[in-house]
Order: sequence, then structure tokens, then C-alpha cells
Amino acid sequence: MVPQTLTLRDIQILIAATVFLLGCMCFLLGAFVLVTRGYSREVRALAAHTAKLSQKGVAQEITGLVNSASELVGALNQLVRTASGVGVFLILLGLMMIASTYWAALHIEWAAG
Repeated sequence: MVPQTLTLRDIQILIAATVFLLGCMCFLLGAFVLVTRGYSREVRALAAHTAKLSQKGVAQEITGLVNSASELVGALNQLVRTASGVGVFLILLGLMMIASTYWAALHIEWAAG
């Protein structure tokens, strides 16, 4: 068996294929994060209970309870924004990787030589 060395074209194709696969995985992972980590059922239930708790605190004039409930709602909003931001970032990163693979594939010398 004679070992065959990789040519520059083979290495370019290998790198382009790897970056393309990683880009596809980033895109799919970002879409998964957006779908699952967004405003989920648990977050909605927690926000609803917090709103009821704050209304009860206002009715009974308990300012500490109202302040804590409003901070919890703010934290929930930040959590949803952070998860959405991560998902969008992964999608954009995946699209940029796929686009760079396309650009690199256009510049590979495809003629066997």
C-alpha cells in the first residue's frame, strides 16, 4: 500500500466540508434554542403566579413582596431575552459559516491536476 498524500485542493475541500457541517449544526442548534428556550410554558406559569402574588401584595400593602415580585418578572424577561439572543447568535454564526464555505468552494481549483 502506497500512502497517498493530501494535496492543497484536498485540504481545502476537507476544511470547507468541515466548516459547512459546523455551520449547519450551529444553525440547527440556534433554531432549537429559539424554539425550546423561548417563552416556554414554565416561564409563562411562573410569570402568571408572580403577577398574582404582586396583586395580593398590593391589596395587603406589603411593599417588600411587591418589589420582590417585580424583580422576579424583570429577571424572567431578561432570561427570555438572553435565550433568544443566544439562539439568534447561533443562527447567524451558522449562516456566516455556510456562506464562507460557499465562498471558499468558489475559489477551489476543481480541475484535477
